[in-house]
Amino acid sequence: MKIMVSACLLGRKCKYSGGDNYDERLIEALRGHEVVPVCPEVAGGLSVPRAPCEIVDGVVRNDRGENVDEAFRKGAERCLKMAVEEEIDLAVLQPRSPSCGVGRVYDGTFSGRLTEGSGVFAALLEANGFRAVTPEDFVSMAEK
Repeated sequence: MKIMVSACLLGRKCKYSGGDNYDERLIEALRGHEVVPVCPEVAGGLSVPRAPCEIVDGVVRNDRGENVDEAFRKGAERCLKMAVEEEIDLAVLQPRSPSCGVGRVYDGTFSGRLTEGSGVFAALLEANGFRAVTPEDFVSMAEK
């Protein structure tokens, strides 16, 4: 199976803070699969590190109120193109992210609260027929 994975989950230092979200259980579950790493935010031209961002009334903004939606959407489009070209079977994406969140994202108040919805890239993947899951869901699937 060919799986697109948020690069931060694989240990790449592309998280907004300059860190990563390395997930050892996910790495184990990915063994035997072809992995295609992506970071839609970096693909959209955003720096590492960068200001924290959330979706506010449908637009991605950083915690200073600056509109960064165009970069998020450009990165999502570039990564969607890669998903199509690579013919991925599934995407495993970083939870809660304004790019990669699947099903739940931060609510736009920069308070740590979550709301239903998906990040820009996750929503674009799903709108184009790709399935996106959280690392926890993928690990659970792999253990069965």
